[in-house]
Amino acid sequence: MTIEEIKSRKTALGLTNEMIAESSGIPLSTIQKIMSGATKAPRKLTLEAIESVLYAEEERRKGIKNQPSPDGERLHPGLSYESLHEKEKTGKLGESGSACSLSGHEKKKDGEYTLDDYYALPDERRVELIDGTFYDMSAPAVIHQKILGELHLLFRQCADAHEGRCEVYLSPCDVRLDMDNRTMVQPDLFVICRDYDLDAKRFEGAPDLVLEILSSSTRSKDMLLKLHKYQNAGVREYWIVDPDHEKVLVYDFRTDSFYPDQYDFESLIPIHISEGLCSIDFSKVSRALKKVRSSGR
Repeated sequence: MTIEEIKSRKTALGLTNEMIAESSGIPLSTIQKIMSGATKAPRKLTLEAIESVLYAEEERRKGIKNQPSPDGERLHPGLSYESLHEKEKTGKLGESGSACSLSGHEKKKDGEYTLDDYYALPDERRVELIDGTFYDMSAPAVIHQKILGELHLLFRQCADAHEGRCEVYLSPCDVRLDMDNRTMVQPDLFVICRDYDLDAKRFEGAPDLVLEILSSSTRSKDMLLKLHKYQNAGVREYWIVDPDHEKVLVYDFRTDSFYPDQYDFESLIPIHISEGLCSIDFSKVSRALKKVRSSGR
């Protein structure tokens, strides 16, 4: 994609330089210089990072277009990322709210919350803390849990067959992703291929592989915010499972490409970090879903 094509796509999507900088992890000043033409020959990796943001935003909009929100409203096809993100933070879209709505706790601005605030929450309140901002996590839908259960079994079978160091875990498990005081996430499924403390109350550092299953309330967070958060933290491979469109996006962060490999629910999907030893036969997940649906349960 040329710089002019990037500018055109950016305008069509209604994205600002600030939004692209936040999602890509590229400094705002760099984005501004590229968009203004001050930088004539940006680095290839920089352009690919911007293209990745545009691609993810387009995929997100395909997913929410004309889909009803949990409160019964219909989202406008042209809803911008900025307005969607604001709805998420105010709790109007699904269950992704900010910590500013928490009662009984010290009120802070988004970006100022820490692990102390995280551990002060009631046990029944399930949230993620990302860069000092809380995101509520709603109870997952039945299809989400069915897919997660099938995938946990398939990943475990791969790990056990080769008797390596890798272990597979599924949510809810706390992961202190950046080893700092401002982020704690709970991936749907993740793979750890290193030594860790089995008695610890959380995992420290980036998992080797992370998998997230999209829902209407987490789509933009998983496809934009978490995508770049996981990449920057050192996750080696990231899977995004989209039940609505029966697609799986696989990012191999060890390569220079910011574009994911895309598969359908009938595909045999390689686990890149296994170096060719393991693959997930997603048709088994598909058959399990069809079996439940055909039985009328």
